[in-house]
Amino acid sequence: MSVRNVRAKFFVSEVRHVGTPATDPFAVVTLLPVFSTYGDGKANESWSKHTPSGKIEMNITNPDAIDAFDVGKAYFVDFTPVEGA
Repeated sequence: MSVRNVRAKFFVSEVRHVGTPATDPFAVVTLLPVFSTYGDGKANESWSKHTPSGKIEMNITNPDAIDAFDVGKAYFVDFTPVEGA
């Protein structure tokens, strides 16, 4: 039986603003996996039992997207296969 979708919970560990004043916004957002009983615990237990570590790092230039991430806040990340790829 293959798993079609995986939902993981990550928290923002860092939002690092890069660049110089008067240039387009640029930030590096780093997310680390929520594991075990961090936060509510229940949403983490099933997937984190076998995937306790990892890292997502994104370079973002969209100001609204940068503002959407708050350090310490958790976010769901859904991995869904792309059909035909």
